Amino acid sequence: MTIEGRCMKCKENKPMKDAEMHKTSRGGFMAKGKCTACGCGMCRIMSKDNAEKAVTDGEAKKAY
Repeated sequence: MTIEGRCMKCKENKPMKDAEMHKTSRGGFMAKGKCTACGCGMCRIMSKDNAEKAVTDGEAKKAY
């Protein structure tokens, strides 16, 4: 399973490549990566449980 996010350039949900998990200023979690089709930057807001699971499964790097 890969992390999917909405690409604003393609206007579709696409899988992310080179995903990194960041912590927002309000304490939430956000996955940031690149679109596999066009290379545009994309992000996805995630819960703490899903963010930690993505890091432990190797889908995203921890960047916080």
